[in-house]
Amino acid sequence: MVDFQCKPHYGYEDLLRIMELLRAPGGCPWDREQTHESLRRNFLEESCEAVEAIDRGDRVGLCEELGDVLLQVVFQAQLEKEQGGFTMDDVADGICKKLIYRHPHVFGTVEVKDTAEELDRWEVLKRREKGQKSAADAVDAVARTLPALWRAEKMQSKAAKAGFDWPDGGDVMDKLDEEAGELRQAAEDTARSVDAPHGVKEEVGDVLFIAAKIAQRYGVDPEEALHASCDKFARRFRFVEEQASAELESLSPEEKLAFWKQAKQMES
Repeated sequence: MVDFQCKPHYGYEDLLRIMELLRAPGGCPWDREQTHESLRRNFLEESCEAVEAIDRGDRVGLCEELGDVLLQVVFQAQLEKEQGGFTMDDVADGICKKLIYRHPHVFGTVEVKDTAEELDRWEVLKRREKGQKSAADAVDAVARTLPALWRAEKMQSKAAKAGFDWPDGGDVMDKLDEEAGELRQAAEDTARSVDAPHGVKEEVGDVLFIAAKIAQRYGVDPEEALHASCDKFARRFRFVEEQASAELESLSPEEKLAFWKQAKQMES
């Protein structure tokens, strides 16, 4: 039995102590085996579950999921502390200093007139803080671990702020048509492999990239938009399956299309 006092309500310091005990000799074998790398997926999954609670408007669930996210932060910091690296205090110190530095209009004498100016100043300070000397450095710094659509949107947002953008919305729509045409050509070229230069894989990526640009231009979250389309497809597919009098494989293309159109009409 470890030296720990149970109580009706715990706080932040208790969480740090529990994490230490789980990792200590005589603690939990699973917790003692973990590394930064082994916890990577857990971190992502817990963050996604917290976001899902936000989307559901589930405040009780959000409280629990934020606790799971906090555990991942504390866990990573504990691993570093044991190896003589940084501690949880260092993590807190770092983010406090970053917030103070990036909010000179709150903690300093700088004045900003609106949110837009504040965000522009934030980007300037962020680039200076990270030693980014050019717009290309800022684009390169966008994390590869982001969902690809978010990464594409964020990269193009940084490029647009540097003046690298289409003059109007019509031009970017024309670019989408161009990329879609190249994808069609790649798909029809049976002599070219999917992974070849200008093959289907590359052209699909180009279509998605320009679609993310359109989302960025109109202030649409591309991940949210795609999730909405996935939900819409799931609803319509369920309707088609429920309306069919036989297995979907046995229906003609015309029958399946007719049911699909019914599903669309019901939604509209």
